[in-house]
Amino acid sequence: MSSSRRRPDLPSEEVHSITTAPEPLTDDLARRQKRYLLQMGVRILCFAGAVLTWGRIPMWASLLLIIAAVVLPYSAVLFANAGRERRDSDGSFMAAREIGPGSGAPRGLGPSQDPDGRA
Repeated sequence: MSSSRRRPDLPSEEVHSITTAPEPLTDDLARRQKRYLLQMGVRILCFAGAVLTWGRIPMWASLLLIIAAVVLPYSAVLFANAGRERRDSDGSFMAAREIGPGSGAPRGLGPSQDPDGRA
């Protein structure tokens, strides 16, 4: 049998599904840029609406439009920068260690000390 053929009794390499592939970088950047520009357009509309309606509608409505025009750039930047996260982690930040019998000296003791305090 030649070495280039795979043997059926050996485990095969892992096959990746296309549905688990990450979004291409250019598509991700384009999506985030469109969302940012849309939010900035809404900000301009809020600011223009506040200026054009000042004194014609209740003051609280104009102030609400101004507050939206001030807050939208911050949220737009947050959403634009929130991309390309890795989704392959399980959410834990530390790896679990197995502790079993004979795993070494108790905590706090160096390798040359025994539990009674003798060196």
